[in-house]
Amino acid sequence: MAGEEDWIELKFRLADGTDIGPSKYNQSMTVSSLKEKLISQWPKDKENTPKTVNDMKLINAGKILENNRTLAESRLPVCELPGMIITMHIVLRLPTLDKKSEKLQNDPPMKNRCVCTIL
Repeated sequence: MAGEEDWIELKFRLADGTDIGPSKYNQSMTVSSLKEKLISQWPKDKENTPKTVNDMKLINAGKILENNRTLAESRLPVCELPGMIITMHIVLRLPTLDKKSEKLQNDPPMKNRCVCTIL
């Protein structure tokens, strides 16, 4: 059974100032697994809801957490005190609907640029 030191207490701040949590999570959990858990716990009354782990970014102490790393690898122990609840921010990056072509766009369109080549 995992010891108490293997768990960290996290809460997640949404853009509108509301929180999810606090809850305890195992430090061996990957950031991607944590995001999946957050999607399942997402408040039902929110207008914007992430569908996949790529729709959200988790930020801890100004650092964007990478999906393939564990919580232990992503922690910044300098900023934490023992027994303290760590607040992470959630930023949503939802795909937008292009009204002209009726398809989803994840990135802004590239602008046409002139290119000069000197031979």
